[in-house]
Amino acid sequence: MWKNYFKIALRNLLKHRRITIINLLGLSIGIAAFLLIFLFVQYELSYDQYHTKRDRIYRVSREWLNDNKESNLHLGHLAPPFGPYLKADFPGIIEESVRLTSFNALVSNEEKDLHIVEEHFFFAEEGLFNIFSWNLIEGNAEILSDPKAVILTETAAKRYFGDEKAMGKTLIFEGDVELQVSGIMEDVPQNTHFHPQIIASFKMVEAYFGREQMMQNWGSNNFSTFLLLEEGQTAENLEAKIPGFIDSHLGEYNGIPASETNLLHLWPITDVHLYSQLDSEIEPNGDIKYVYIYSVIALFILIIACINFINLATARSMRRAREVGVRKVMGAFRTHLIRQFLTESILLTLLSLAIAIVLLSLILPEFNNFVQREIQFALNSNLALMALLIILLVGVVAGSYPAFILSSFQPCTILQANQQPKGKHPYLRSALVILQFTISTALFIGVITVEKQLAFMQNKSLNFNEKQLAVLPINETIAAQYDNIKDRLLQQEGVSAVSKSSRVPSGRLLDSQGIRAEVGNEMQDVKFRVADIEVDHDFFNAFEISFLTGRNFDLQRASDSTEAFIINASAVTAMGWTSAEEALGKKVNYGGGSRIGSIIGVVDDFHFESLHQPIAPIIFLIADQRNNNLTVRIDQQHWDKTIAYLKEQWSYFMPNVPFDYYKIEDRFQEQYDAEERLSNVVTYFSVFALIIAALGLIGLASFTAEQRFKEIGIRKVMGASVWQILLLFSKKFTVLVLVALACASFLAYYIMDKWLETFPYHSEIPWWSFVLAGTASLIVAWITVGTQTFKAANSNPVRVLRD
Repeated sequence: MWKNYFKIALRNLLKHRRITIINLLGLSIGIAAFLLIFLFVQYELSYDQYHTKRDRIYRVSREWLNDNKESNLHLGHLAPPFGPYLKADFPGIIEESVRLTSFNALVSNEEKDLHIVEEHFFFAEEGLFNIFSWNLIEGNAEILSDPKAVILTETAAKRYFGDEKAMGKTLIFEGDVELQVSGIMEDVPQNTHFHPQIIASFKMVEAYFGREQMMQNWGSNNFSTFLLLEEGQTAENLEAKIPGFIDSHLGEYNGIPASETNLLHLWPITDVHLYSQLDSEIEPNGDIKYVYIYSVIALFILIIACINFINLATARSMRRAREVGVRKVMGAFRTHLIRQFLTESILLTLLSLAIAIVLLSLILPEFNNFVQREIQFALNSNLALMALLIILLVGVVAGSYPAFILSSFQPCTILQANQQPKGKHPYLRSALVILQFTISTALFIGVITVEKQLAFMQNKSLNFNEKQLAVLPINETIAAQYDNIKDRLLQQEGVSAVSKSSRVPSGRLLDSQGIRAEVGNEMQDVKFRVADIEVDHDFFNAFEISFLTGRNFDLQRASDSTEAFIINASAVTAMGWTSAEEALGKKVNYGGGSRIGSIIGVVDDFHFESLHQPIAPIIFLIADQRNNNLTVRIDQQHWDKTIAYLKEQWSYFMPNVPFDYYKIEDRFQEQYDAEERLSNVVTYFSVFALIIAALGLIGLASFTAEQRFKEIGIRKVMGASVWQILLLFSKKFTVLVLVALACASFLAYYIMDKWLETFPYHSEIPWWSFVLAGTASLIVAWITVGTQTFKAANSNPVRVLRD
């Protein structure tokens, strides 16, 4: 029986080749898009799932609140005392705590004269391998108790030693510290929210800063802290005890318990990648928001493809209705017909799935480059289950109309009337066409809105000149000779300014200390966060930041280096001063009394951070403790020559350190990569949606013209022109597309308005996007319907009417 079903199904698919091809193309594209996003979502959800103790591993973050309980800073890092004290204060709840810190470190293999600035160099405590499921190939978990030991991943070992055996060899850290390779571990899986390449002992950090000093430092939040809870313990149980822990160690501030403005949060390690986009992270994370967006778009594409199948099935219902009548007269039961129609639908879905897998294997490498992931296409239980669900759901849902509706027709009604039974499927077809074009048009509007927002962020004035600024790192060697280096650079043609600072625009404002300021003729505690930037006297000139009032730091005034402050306009407003002029001369006590002085100038607000963050209050001061960025402004015409000179000087001052720099404007652009990827994804999928919708219209228009051949012949005999017939047949589809445009406009406006609200600074949804999207949809509909109608309208009426 099933063999017969399969044979008849294959015969029907081959007989109606054009419709089969349309369905195959539409379903293949839809399934390929859906599977592609499924692989992406599966990969994103798999982050850190491989850890055997993942259900008990938590990352701790630290958040500060203003007096109004609004968050003003939330870091994914903690101060050094938190980890040890948490473990000590909660025995029986916390089994293990581990602190990690990372930075770009110069690592050398002097035997090979190899010097690399390692971007993934970590210091970690001994409990690291008790928490994380990373496999040591050589060495043991006690390695990190040795201050001079270092662990390399397989990739790092090959990078530094080639095919030689790395164990026991020596690497030089920061030019003068010898480290012995005491362990080799497998590369950390890519689906991990951070990727160490070299791991050294945390005891080196304690030796450098002093363990006792670190245990008293509650302000240096540079340490990632992970906890492993005891079996049977819950995060909720620990979090309930944390406010008391904070108060016991941090006490009160101005009579307010520290726990009311200082919070700790526990993050399940499997949530960090998708749900944690804090002000500091070990590495940039993904975002569950974009996972949802991609998933919905892929689902829409699959729905549009299924709509094609249903529409074409209803359009062919007259022919299939007569087939049903004949089969029933010949003795077929309804169950036989249902099996027959479902076999055809599932067979078509299977063929589409096979084509989709081929398409998927072709586009996956490019997609990986696009989303910056290493997604593998491999048959596993999840993928096999999803393929089975697609076959069943798409095959059954898309084939449900012919299977369950046509099979219910009475043969006497069908054969006697010589027509399909009356029903609502013409209205169903219209509704489905509207749904198709609603989705595709809404996607089109979304493309334009995302592109406009991206262009807005990329082109909005930052209120300083971010062009032609090169930033180089400053280490102790450069810092010791900074004045000499600066003089040399300023003598170079094309160099207009040189400055050093603790942070530079395009970075994050993560530094802040307590501040008191003169407000209302008295010194008051400032109850909100004011970010601080340590600068030199040429910072504002180098970045071409304009002053609203007051003056710049003056090198000739010694007091400016110890008693002067400059603030931005946002700080003036936040302080409660009525104008920038009022702020001049106000006394400021900064850093808990470590610096006392007055405000000498107010600069205009400028975007220090990307447009994802609002402009924050900032205070600038002359200091030299954290100035680790050297900024050089270079004329464009002398750029290459000056960079070559910088490289030459770099090799002179630091012969074993690779030369590296970045441009401020490039760093700003990189921060909008997520929006750029979203724009590209929506663009590609919008094109897919329009193609699939157009394929469906081709099939529908073809059937409509075929059914109305006689009408067309009579109209031509009566004098109707081809263009009149085209207009008549296109009118219905035009109305459907216009209805879809109205629905899409409402849907797109609501969704995109919510999306734009996530940005502190954003463009508006352009009105012309609705016109352009509607016009594009109409053109697609007119072309697809017009080509089929034009073919029918040009047929010879005599040939049509003689039958």
